[in-house]
Amino acid sequence: MSAVAWTAVGSLAAWLWLLLGQGFFWRTDLRLPPRREPDDWPSVCVVVPARDEAAVLPESLPSLLAQDYPGRAEIFLVDDGSSDGTGELARALARTHGGLPLTVDSPGEPPAGWTGKLWALRHGIGLARARGPEYLLLTDADIAHAPDSLRTLVAAARTGSFDLVSQMARLRVESVWERLVVPAFVYFFAQLYPFRWIAVKDSRTAAAAGGCVLLRADAAVRARIPDAIRHAVIDDVALARAVKRSGGHIWLGLAERVDSVRPYPRLHDLWRMVSRSAYAQLRHNPLLLLGTVLGLAVVYLVPPVALFTGLFSGHTGIAAAGGLAWLLMTATYLPMLRYYRQPVWLAASLPVTAFLYLLMTVDSAVQHYRGRGAAWKGRTYARPDTALDER
Repeated sequence: MSAVAWTAVGSLAAWLWLLLGQGFFWRTDLRLPPRREPDDWPSVCVVVPARDEAAVLPESLPSLLAQDYPGRAEIFLVDDGSSDGTGELARALARTHGGLPLTVDSPGEPPAGWTGKLWALRHGIGLARARGPEYLLLTDADIAHAPDSLRTLVAAARTGSFDLVSQMARLRVESVWERLVVPAFVYFFAQLYPFRWIAVKDSRTAAAAGGCVLLRADAAVRARIPDAIRHAVIDDVALARAVKRSGGHIWLGLAERVDSVRPYPRLHDLWRMVSRSAYAQLRHNPLLLLGTVLGLAVVYLVPPVALFTGLFSGHTGIAAAGGLAWLLMTATYLPMLRYYRQPVWLAASLPVTAFLYLLMTVDSAVQHYRGRGAAWKGRTYARPDTALDER
């Protein structure tokens, strides 16, 4: 067999394994686990790190203020050095909408060894702990919650005895680039961290979605959150790992009525979102980068290349292997497109999207070695080996 044929067969074998052996990552039916409402509702403090979020707060903060929660709950919004009036706007929204009590405070600039978001989170958790809550809801400033979101999260955590319950918020898919890139972002995340494996106690797989994390306060103390992850680039995954390693039981699934309102209208916006953490995911290891690039090429780019090469050269075996691999790829992507209410024909474009992600990953490494670090909300961090960056 030729090298092309062997590569096509290898790609097909990889897709057969991904279909059956990677925790059924492609299924999108994992939502909040079965739950029943507790007789006594525990107290909850909601912590919202926010930096220059005035554009999205009018859509997100009122949804937190309006939470229909039977127990005691209050919100702590940490204004992380905003220059757009985020703190003042938050106070004005609270006066207008009422609802849960809101405290707005600022932590000042982060010290060496802390990323800005985690430093803000530490400040908010410190404020919350003074109230003695049983649970902390860590949520981003761009996340809009349904009125019963907090109620259902707490019920699920109590019923399943989970120390951490996280929902992957439904990201916005309105622009052309959002439709092409966003569903694939969640698809790749689930492929890397199969949700079904995360909930298994003795599994090493751990991840969370930072936009919506309900965390038991005592589990946070046991795992030393956030101090233990103060240097993390991918803070939500690091948080979940710390909780699981400390003996915690965690859960992650897709959300139904928890939505991100942040727009990513241009490819540049999505590119920055992915590239600022992609190389950190590979632990800044050149060998892992090379393996990832080759893996993406074999798994996602080879199938269409093999199909068309085989058809035009008359090698039916190569065409069949490439076509079947592409078919499996397309079939596994369809559930995510249905979840995002996108047309099914987009499933065939996954190789194009994967090629974009390959370029984003390489660009992430290039930026790292140029010493530019990560830029977040107008704040630039040095390379991780000098001062640690941020997602």
